[in-house]
Amino acid sequence: MDRATRSGLAAGLVLILVGAVLLVGQLFPGLWGWMGPWSWPLIVVGVGVALLVIGLVSGTPDMAVPACIVGGIGVLLYWQNATGNWASWAYAWTLIPGFAGVGAFLSGLLSGKGKLMRDGAWSVLISLILFAVFGSFLGGPVFLGRYWPVLLILLGVLLLGRTVFRWSKE
Repeated sequence: MDRATRSGLAAGLVLILVGAVLLVGQLFPGLWGWMGPWSWPLIVVGVGVALLVIGLVSGTPDMAVPACIVGGIGVLLYWQNATGNWASWAYAWTLIPGFAGVGAFLSGLLSGKGKLMRDGAWSVLISLILFAVFGSFLGGPVFLGRYWPVLLILLGVLLLGRTVFRWSKE
């Protein structure tokens, strides 16, 4: 079975499943009452999981990147909705490149491409450093107190070392 056929089958099955769940919700409105208003971000997480399943079934490991981005944003929205801390978007957006990095890492793991895994790990590291920096001066978790600029220096040294090392190999 070729990739296009597998993709079509996976997308069709996901749409049938989502349609069935939504139809049950329309026919039995009280069924979803247990979820409560705080759980709407789980729909976003579910979309991320569906994207990952489509990628796995269709043999397209690169689908892990959008799946992790959507799923990660869903988890972030769940946390913000549960805590009411919507102001955290001022620094939480820095996690999105990290979600892409997790997806790239998974894609590399599934496809056997070590470069993707390495690049994904770098994206996660840079994203976490930026999260700590922006969070420290925008009201988020304070990791280093007033010494948060040390993280910027560390990030600069890491990027400079990575560039020089790659340049010397060519």
